[in-house]
Amino acid sequence: MSTATLAAFTEPDRPKNLLIRFITVGGSYVDVTGPGKHSKENGWDCHGCGDSSNRPEKDYLFSIRPDANNHAATCHAIPLT
Repeated sequence: MSTATLAAFTEPDRPKNLLIRFITVGGSYVDVTGPGKHSKENGWDCHGCGDSSNRPEKDYLFSIRPDANNHAATCHAIPLT
């Protein structure tokens, strides 16, 4: 494997409000971020395809976690940076 390929799959910096990070089947990451389990302001963002929980909304951690995990289990986008 070339150095360029390895660099493309380096874990991105972790945001301050990171609650959970999932790895996608394509080798990218889905970050669940927010204030925590008792807040309705948690969301997820995919570093691969750019999809997020902003479509449709943010929610409590117990609701966002399975959505983020399901996205990670099906997203084949590879990280581009």
